[in-house]
Amino acid sequence: MSRLNPILCAIDTSDPARAKALAAAVRGVVAGIKLGLEFFSANGPAGVHEVAQSSDALFLDLKLHDIPNTVAGAVRAAAALEPLLLTLHAAGGPAMMEAAVRAADGVAHAGKRRVKLLGVTVLTSLDEGDLAAVGQQGPVGEQVQRLALLARDSGLDGVVCSPQEVAVLRELCGPGFLLVVPGIRPAGAAAGDQKRVTGPRAAVQAGADYLVVGRPITEAPHPAAAARAILNELR
Repeated sequence: MSRLNPILCAIDTSDPARAKALAAAVRGVVAGIKLGLEFFSANGPAGVHEVAQSSDALFLDLKLHDIPNTVAGAVRAAAALEPLLLTLHAAGGPAMMEAAVRAADGVAHAGKRRVKLLGVTVLTSLDEGDLAAVGQQGPVGEQVQRLALLARDSGLDGVVCSPQEVAVLRELCGPGFLLVVPGIRPAGAAAGDQKRVTGPRAAVQAGADYLVVGRPITEAPHPAAAARAILNELR
């Protein structure tokens, strides 16, 4: 995947025909696609595999969060699809993340592509009030930093964070640590259910490696044209 094109198109649907059509429509314009829990729950690994054939790269956003042994098994199973990126919740703790890293390394030694593991820090739909409601210590930015450093020290390849935390995390975690950023809203796009958002150019300038963009592309009349418009913003 070329860093000259950092866009990953989030295809959030349970309909395999729509997912495949969207993946085909934006192929060659975006760097890859993201498939998450909605699609995976409806269609399983076979459905993911079929749609991934219409894309240059796959970001499998499953946000794994369980006991270490279970997450390790899930990583091994997901790695069979050879995604470029796979998510798990950093809040699962170091033992869980370290088990996931060992599982990913083991699959790679068996000849599969080594999937890059990303720790989800604080969802972009959450703000300080939401953190307080579930008993987590805020402010949001400080919690993101704690979880990002924990993910890095546990051996993960990067994290998912909002655009607002990119600059600080780049400084804290260094140049080789992947920062994958949802909550990207190009000029004129509605925020929707995202609470911590910014434009694509600002996120890249702050240090984001990949931008996850969904509805501004997938709900546009011409998804490929919408993706090209975002690339133009970056240039």
